Amino acid sequence: MTMVVALVIVVAVTAVFNAFSAAVDFAGHRVVLANAEANGVPRGWLPVLGGLKGAAALGLVAGLLGVPVVGAAAAAGLVVFFVGAVIVHLRAGTVSTLPAPGVFLALAVASLWLTVAS
Repeated sequence: MTMVVALVIVVAVTAVFNAFSAAVDFAGHRVVLANAEANGVPRGWLPVLGGLKGAAALGLVAGLLGVPVVGAAAAAGLVVFFVGAVIVHLRAGTVSTLPAPGVFLALAVASLWLTVAS
């Protein structure tokens, strides 16, 4: 029972964070634009990156609503996505902004692990 509670909480938080991040990407918020520029990410990629995060958020919710394979796939996709984000930050030398993708990566890993373990 404790594992199920942890699953619901962690996956829900991961979904909300990624849905919010997707919305901010789509809105082209100045912080997102500055971060993209600092990391060498073209502005034209922001809607695509936002779409991926938004789709993953929906997939995580689907997993909570009874389609665990979709939830696991969404969590795995986020792990790959945020490993890539961490690599982009490291290559660009933007260590000061590295905690954000690190937190998202940790949430994605926890969501994947809890989904597979449950």
